[in-house]
Order: sequence, then C-alpha cells, then structure tokens
Amino acid sequence: MNNILLLGWLLTLELNLISANIYMHSPRGSNNRINENTATRKNNNRLFDSQNNARGGYNVGDDQATKSTNENQQYRMKFYQSGIKGDSNLRIQWTNQHGCGNDDPNDPMKLNCNLVLQFKCQDDTSNRAPKDSYTLRNGQLINSQDYTNQPKNENTAALLKRRNSNVHADRGLHETWEWYNACYNRERNKGLFTADQNLQKNNLGVDAAVATRQNPNKQRSGYECPEERDYYPYWHPTPWTDVAVLAHNSSICSYYKENSFNRRPYGECVEREGARRKSYSIANNPVACTEMEGEWVEYHSVLELATKYTTKRQCEGANRKQLTDRGIVYKWGKPYDVGKIVAHQSIEDACFVQPPPVDCKVAEWSRPNNLGDGLDGKPLHYTWKLPHFPSLKQKRCVFRLRYNISTDDYAPWSTDHSQNQVKQNNVVVKKSPVEQNPLVDIGANQALRLAINTAQFGRTFQDRSHVFFISPRPAEVADERKLINLNVRGKRGNIVQTYPAVEYDFVPKEMSIKDTDLVHIQWTGSNTHNNKAPGGDGQTGDAGEGTGGTDRSNFLQLLEASHNFPVPIDTATLYDSMTVEWNSVGDKQYDSKDLAIQLGSSAYYKCASSSVCGKDSISRKAALNPTLDQASPSYAGLITSFKKGTYHYVCTRNNNFTNRSQKGKLVVR
Repeated sequence: MNNILLLGWLLTLELNLISANIYMHSPRGSNNRINENTATRKNNNRLFDSQNNARGGYNVGDDQATKSTNENQQYRMKFYQSGIKGDSNLRIQWTNQHGCGNDDPNDPMKLNCNLVLQFKCQDDTSNRAPKDSYTLRNGQLINSQDYTNQPKNENTAALLKRRNSNVHADRGLHETWEWYNACYNRERNKGLFTADQNLQKNNLGVDAAVATRQNPNKQRSGYECPEERDYYPYWHPTPWTDVAVLAHNSSICSYYKENSFNRRPYGECVEREGARRKSYSIANNPVACTEMEGEWVEYHSVLELATKYTTKRQCEGANRKQLTDRGIVYKWGKPYDVGKIVAHQSIEDACFVQPPPVDCKVAEWSRPNNLGDGLDGKPLHYTWKLPHFPSLKQKRCVFRLRYNISTDDYAPWSTDHSQNQVKQNNVVVKKSPVEQNPLVDIGANQALRLAINTAQFGRTFQDRSHVFFISPRPAEVADERKLINLNVRGKRGNIVQTYPAVEYDFVPKEMSIKDTDLVHIQWTGSNTHNNKAPGGDGQTGDAGEGTGGTDRSNFLQLLEASHNFPVPIDTATLYDSMTVEWNSVGDKQYDSKDLAIQLGSSAYYKCASSSVCGKDSISRKAALNPTLDQASPSYAGLITSFKKGTYHYVCTRNNNFTNRSQKGKLVVR
C-alpha cells in the first residue's frame, strides 16, 4: 500500500518537548486525578498522557460535604455562554516548567515553545454516566477504560461486541472508543522525524498512529490518540476545537490560523461494510484509501449542528450580519459528527455552526525551570471568550491545554523522516542528528556523555479539566451583558505539600470592570485532598483549617487588602452594592444581609430569617462550624453587578495571614 509522506504542514508539533510539566489551575486541571486521597495520582494513564509529575492536579469537585460515591454526587462547574452581543469570559490559568515567551533576536529564549488551548463539547443529557463510548464523563474509579486489541478480519458485529465489553460507565471518558480504535488501525505518518527511536507496530503488523517518537512503545492513555496528541495542527479530523495557540514567535501565527481545523477541512478514509460506515481505516491518505476501495472524505470542525436548517440555501441564509460580526457562522458541508461515527452512520452534507477562528498570539514570558508566575509576577493566563451556541442547549465540555517545547540542536521545522537513523543488519548506516545519550569529545581526550533522550528531545505535555457545563444564560441575564467568571483555584495544604499544584486563591485575583458588567461568583473543591503517602518526590500532609482533606471557600468583604478581619455585615458596603440578576439558591427577594450570609457560608445558609427561607435560615438550621465543615466544597453561586467603587474580599477559612493569602480586589468604574 502506498504511504504518502505528509510533509511541511505536518511538522508543526515537532515543537514537541524536553522534560517539562504543565499544570492547569483554573479551571482545575486533573493531571489524571479523580478522587485520590494521596499526594500522587494513582493512574497516570487514566484519561490522557500528561507526561507530568505524579503529584500535580486537583480532584474532581464534590457537590456535598462528604466524599462523592458516584458521578451524580460530583460537582460540575457551570459557565454561562456568551450572548450574541455580550461576552462571557473565563480566565484560564496555569504554570509551565521550562519557560516560554517571545523569541526576540535581541533577547533569545533557550527553547522553542507553544501552548495549544482546546475544548470539546457535546449536548448534555440527563444521564451523567451512561455505559457508552461517546458521553463525556469524569468517572468515579481510578481505572482507565479498557481496550482489547483488534483481531484480524473482524466484522462490525464483532467490533461492537468488543467495544461494549471494553467500555464502563464508572470510568472516565474524554475521547470515544472509536477514536482510539481508528488510531490503533490507521497507518502513522511516516514523513515525521523519529530520530533513533524504534516505533513498535500494532498487533496486526501495522505501523500505526498509536506509536510516535515520544510514545514508541504505543502506551495507551484512556482513548487518546498518541499521534494526534503529539502534533498540531493534526492532519486528520479531530474532536477537539481550537481556542488559541500561544506561540514563541508571532511570525508563525498565520500558519496556525490557516491550518487550524476550525477553518481548514481535513480528510480521512471512509470504508464500508455493506451499507454501514466503518469507524476506521488503515489508510492515512487519498491514494491508499482508493487502494482500500474506500472514499477519502474531507470533514469540517463543528461547534454544533444546526439541524433546523435542512438545505444549503436555508443554512447560508441564516448568516445575518449581527451573527457573522460576532464570529457566529453557519456553514453547509460534511460536519465531523462524532456521534454518527460512533453509531456507524453515514455523514451527509448538513448545516452546522463553524467554530471561531483560532486565536494566535505570542505567549507570555515565563522563566525556565520554574513552575511560577510570569514576568509581571502575575499568573500565566489566557482569557477565553466562551462560545455562543445558537441552539441554546446545555453543553457538557472538557478543556485541554498542551505545552510543546524543543531546542535548536536540530531544526524543528525542517527536520523530517529523511534525517531518521537507518540500520542495516542491526548496524547504524545513517545517524540521526540527535542520538540517545551520545558521547562527545570536546578535544580534551575525554569522552563526556550528554543526557539526551530522543523520545523527549522535543516533547508534548498536557493537562485537562474535569467535565464542566457551558449553559445558556438564565432568563434574568440579558444577552448584551458582559459576564466575568470569578472562581477559586488551589487545594488544601501548604506550599510544599500542594506543589506542583497551588494553594487557594481567587481567579482572577484582581478585576477592573464596569458597573454594567456582571460577575458570576462560583467555586468547587474536593473532600479528599488529604495528600497522604505516597508522596512521590515531595512532602505529604494537608495543613489547613477544618476537617482534614477538605476544601472550603467563602467570600466576605475586607476594608483594605492589608487587613485580615472581614467587615461586619452591618457596616459592609459590598453587599449593598450588589444587584443580583440570578441566584443559585432561588429567586426569593434576598436582602444584602442574606447575600452576605450566603457568600459567607458557601450557601449552607440561605438567609437570616426563617420567614424568608424556612429551614435553610440561620435561625432554624444546625449551626455551621466556624471552619465551614458542614458546607459543601462547591458553590453554584450568583450573578451580580456592583456599584462603582473599590472592594476587597477574603476567604476566612484559607486566609492564614502568616504564610498564605486568599484575597481579591474588585474595581468597578
């Protein structure tokens, strides 16, 4: 079979990586954790290949004061979508170990780098954890989904039986079983640089996309496709939607924008078994596809399907200027419909909403060998304008952040398969430009060994969020209002115990907004951040207030940032300044004192008087422990505007003024 060498536009994530790490702090990155009470995660390959230290990451949120025992008891953050007129902004925050930033010729970086931000969404359903291969879920167990290698000459009935025996409802799932099975079968791109690595074939004898230079032994992580993970932009359709690329040089942004799947269609080979669409093919290019008697089909990335428009004329006619000016574009073509691939159904031309173009800009500067903040002392971040889904359906989503670095010891953009090591009869007849742990002679008659792992000389790291919702705005929140999300990062423990995660803080820590803007205050946490042994290469323990292992937060006014005592409710100005548009505890007419009680108790109490909220009032409900132990670690929050002024706020439980601070500042103009 022919294997066309896909060069040039394939070699982008040959900005792969050296030894580094990336940890997402807001939304909380899992680093493959689920609910472990240990300092280290228990399954590095639960959902994805992070390549990170086992100590990083945050547990899934709990929706109650005790550990969740099933997915229905987990808390999923709910962010409200952008309107047709008004943005909804979510701060993405992370730390990356080996630096990044503008590669200025007058101040060159030590490395090449980029960060790729993506998300995946699907229509939400009432069943949080069905036993299928499609529905996004966190899982409750630390186990990975199963995968049984494909036997030869397997028909569709046998494939479905194999799939159904592999997939479990109580295990996490981000990519579909079909996505990994297609990757396992499809021939890898042989135009890529693999140095001196020996990439293993699959059990069918195919040089498949599950083996890459970084993953030569075809290690499986959830249902992630290793080739797609290691390279960007990928040369086949992908279920991930691009948000942004933060590059080390602005000159390459045009390349990323032109080749992002958000705007450029990509093809894959579609074979059939009778009338049914097969979910995989060995072919990775049009010529090989023809040889397999398949059809090479180009698909478009999809924000969501627009099923109410059934003709091309209707579809394109929906593109009103008000929508297109906001990047909401209806398009007619073949959508990459993951649901139909899972169902082995044909994908016909249809109307869909196209994702916005990928944003590309120069990455913020960060110091090499330091999981810390940026040049200005503020956390590395990107403000994501949440998408607008015209269907106004609630979406179930997950966010993905990849970090890619390489050096200039070989040319990362032009080095390809022609520079790979070649062996004949187990003898090297052609060397790779980089070799495993090479010996070098510097002219002193003494060989020195360099610490080079060619599987990691150019490498990709990633972190992903737990599942969250993007929902239509509540009826009370006008489409044109700007909405800013105010959340909490961190987990229990001191700076050494939490590392490489972080201690508690508000995200954003400081905000400057207009008095017409809205703020959605919301947080989540776990009841199992005990940080017990094994501790890996760090310290165990969960220093903090209240019950061990538990995250709790609240929100009360401070008079000044340098103060640590909250302002008494009766003299506070913050709560009187609030005009609440939506409240997760109900639509009763709560006064400013009630709002302070809700924010201060993480909604354990709803109000002061039983005449307003009955058994949920301070006067009737069992007294709350001063360290919030009986309160939920998660708070769905409220959406409010504020009068003009400057406000400071604090979390009383986590603000240990001797060595840590959970405070925030809000300037309303």
